[in-house]
Amino acid sequence: MSEIIRVDLNSDLGESFGNYRFSDDSGIIQLTSSVNVACGCHAGDPIVMDETVKRVKEAGIQLGAHPGYPDMQGFGRRNMALSAKEVCAYVVYQIGALDAFCKRNGVVMQHVKPHGALYNTAAKDPVIAEAIVEAVKCYNPELILMGLAGGELVKAGKSAGLRVAEEVFADRAYEEDGTLRARTKPDSMITDENESVERIIRMVKSGEVEAITGKIIPIRADSICVHGDGAKALKFVEKIRSRLIEEKIQISPLKDFIK
Repeated sequence: MSEIIRVDLNSDLGESFGNYRFSDDSGIIQLTSSVNVACGCHAGDPIVMDETVKRVKEAGIQLGAHPGYPDMQGFGRRNMALSAKEVCAYVVYQIGALDAFCKRNGVVMQHVKPHGALYNTAAKDPVIAEAIVEAVKCYNPELILMGLAGGELVKAGKSAGLRVAEEVFADRAYEEDGTLRARTKPDSMITDENESVERIIRMVKSGEVEAITGKIIPIRADSICVHGDGAKALKFVEKIRSRLIEEKIQISPLKDFIK
């Protein structure tokens, strides 16, 4: 009997705030196994956070905190020169904010996944990675830490004894070192949905991906991210989910297989 392949399917949601609305959160939630909820710094607000937690509970899936730099105007995708102490404090602050709404709604938080520029910095900078790990570990060491596959955040989390999930992206190009190609560079986004789906299946089943240069590099896929703010996000996640099921890959929340 062949070994069961399990993977988490996640999306970054709860990114609306005030009168500004993004993505079809309700539709996407029904198709994922985990949701990363914006915590009010790069996006989201208290009402949206509360509503998103309620929707996740109704769908019976898992959620995690999605902390970012305090940069709502730049959607958390601009680099900020914050110290490790500041990063740690901001991450604790945001986890605590979302956890308050989890407790209000009787939901247990599953994981923490940094957002945008903070995520990318933590994948390369061990000092920032360790600051995020410190924040997660001091708040709740039972939380799963999600980071870019093979990156510094993953390494720091494992060294600290946290449960760690390695994440891959359906719609992003990779450099040869396993980092994501910067959005400011050409061909950073994979816009062909069929190509993206094929790349995902290859990452999950074969543990490899083709870098922007054409080189094949190793990669581990515990969780697949689909960005909720994409124009075709709902159709995209539908295609990925359908193909995973077709390939007999089991879609499961992280808590079921990350030890």
